[in-house]
Amino acid sequence: MVNSDNPPQIHVPIDNIKVQATLRQLEQPICLFGEGSAERRKRLQNLISSLSDDEITKILRENEEEDDEKVENTKQEITWYHEGSDQLQTARYWITQYSLLRAKERIEKLKDYVAIPEVHRTAQIQDLYRQLRTTALHCSQLADNRPLSYCEFSPNDQMIAVSSWSGLCKLWTIPDCKHVRTFRGHTINACCISWHPQSTLTQDPAMINLASSSFDGSVKLWNLQSDEPIAEIEGHAPFRVSKVKFHPSGRFLATACYDHSWRFWDLKTQEEILHQEGHSRAVHDITFQCDGSLSATAGMDAYGRIWDLRTGRCIMFLEGHLKPVLSIDFSPNGYHLATGSEDNLCKIWDLRQIKNVYSIAAHQNLVSTVKFQRTEGHYLVTASYDNTIKLWMHSTWSALYSLTGHEQKIMSADISRDGRWIATVSYDRTFKIWSAKQIR
Repeated sequence: MVNSDNPPQIHVPIDNIKVQATLRQLEQPICLFGEGSAERRKRLQNLISSLSDDEITKILRENEEEDDEKVENTKQEITWYHEGSDQLQTARYWITQYSLLRAKERIEKLKDYVAIPEVHRTAQIQDLYRQLRTTALHCSQLADNRPLSYCEFSPNDQMIAVSSWSGLCKLWTIPDCKHVRTFRGHTINACCISWHPQSTLTQDPAMINLASSSFDGSVKLWNLQSDEPIAEIEGHAPFRVSKVKFHPSGRFLATACYDHSWRFWDLKTQEEILHQEGHSRAVHDITFQCDGSLSATAGMDAYGRIWDLRTGRCIMFLEGHLKPVLSIDFSPNGYHLATGSEDNLCKIWDLRQIKNVYSIAAHQNLVSTVKFQRTEGHYLVTASYDNTIKLWMHSTWSALYSLTGHEQKIMSADISRDGRWIATVSYDRTFKIWSAKQIR
């Protein structure tokens, strides 16, 4: 044993942080009372000189094995991948081909846009913002005898679908807000109703045009010719399905479930081809990137996740919110993403930088909905339980305009594809249509 009072020349780290880390690895206190960095380095030198090489190696190896085991257990807790079927493999290949064409089209449009002189582009955006500052209430409609939960414009912008806690889902015309049809099928609170991307455009009215979900886990499919569902997707009960969303191709449907998972369904066979876990609490919202290659989920565990549908991998972990994430939406530019949370914040994420690039102190209560302008993404709409809707400028994320009119909390909001209308539904049982005076 070497005398610790006269240690041999042993090389130890000079940096104080590295010295403390080495002491921790050797299972020693990283700091003693009244000890400075020089004394700490001296103590480490004495400690190393008093131990044999075998003893040091054994301690370090045990610590490394424990750390590796902790990391592996953490990974297993965070993300679990179910074994996929041949049908899933076929779907992934199909989505790859589909999304590549969509991405090519998006990039070509971006090139055309960038070719416009910057002074003209800036003038167009400023003109849009000037018009949006004139946004006012266009009409208000009492839609049910229970609170309304969700709304979405039809692809041709001539109708709006609204779901209610009564279990009913209704269609209304735009802009005169006349009732068209009532879908009867849910026996408990309806959570969401979503349009097929080609409904009211090229989709046959007798085929699947809408999907809805409810608190009891039921998911129903509807056409435009009947008040009754034409099919039902089973497998979620008794867990709440908070959101249903069609893939941009219209071939697949995603469901966000309160059993901590989200599902991916092939509508041709009406079979589940993917059951994806990863959140530690309920999955509240789901959306797709415009190309169709990525999906994004918002969880009650305060995290968001980005999934690559072509490989099945979670490619980005959205960490930063302090409370459950209630809404998530992709910008049409393909790389920006917004999340809204119970912490009253709206966060902007950049897939290229793989990080949060801006946090907006958006509201005085939880943010129930975030929506980008459908075409260019020049502005963002947020809705909140503080009864307000707010518009935010893209890139600077500064406040553009605020809308008030609902008597109670706003449950959901949407923007029409042509940008003329903003719709909101509220706990006060009304839906409201808003429009800028100069672009009605």
